[in-house]
Amino acid sequence: CAAIMSRYDIEVVPHLICGGSTKEEIESRLDNLEFLGINNILALRGDCMTGEKRFSPTPGGYRYASELVEGIRSYQGSAGYKRKRGMAEDRFFCIGVGAYPEKHFECANIETDIENLKRKVDAGADYIITQMFFDNKVYYDFTEKCRAAGITIPIIPGLKPLSTARQISLLPESFSIDIPVELTSEITKVSTDRNAVYQIGTEWCA
Repeated sequence: CAAIMSRYDIEVVPHLICGGSTKEEIESRLDNLEFLGINNILALRGDCMTGEKRFSPTPGGYRYASELVEGIRSYQGSAGYKRKRGMAEDRFFCIGVGAYPEKHFECANIETDIENLKRKVDAGADYIITQMFFDNKVYYDFTEKCRAAGITIPIIPGLKPLSTARQISLLPESFSIDIPVELTSEITKVSTDRNAVYQIGTEWCA
């Protein structure tokens, strides 16, 4: 991330996940990010380990993304660095969190999922990035429900162009999302032409 920022002068957003690290190890990573001048983070619980059906936290680590957000938010950092970057003394990192317009597959319903998202926001998240979606109405409905639940921070839509015909079956299986029949129909017609598939995927995304 630091190399990309230095070479191309663009903002980067490294991901921090709960799985696989203790709280002390995550704080050490925060030290490294501060040293490298990176202060934008996406805080995620992370997926299950291979072979697991449910997420198991690392002993001495965080169980939920809301706890990870709290841990990042409590990070003090260097006062001198904060002054140099014009940052508030009580907020070293800008923290993003994930959300699921079609609900997380482990959650019983969208309402409960939004309650969980609100916990991450209340813990100190600055913005939300959604899982990919292919139907705008899903995003608009989700945003409306979030606002009704008292979530006021920015909700950034997660966008991805389909690039191969195989993704029609792969993405729903991997991410528990729907792909509209209009899109699947158009891609199926040209499934053997990779360039045509990517063109349709790009136009739909735009």
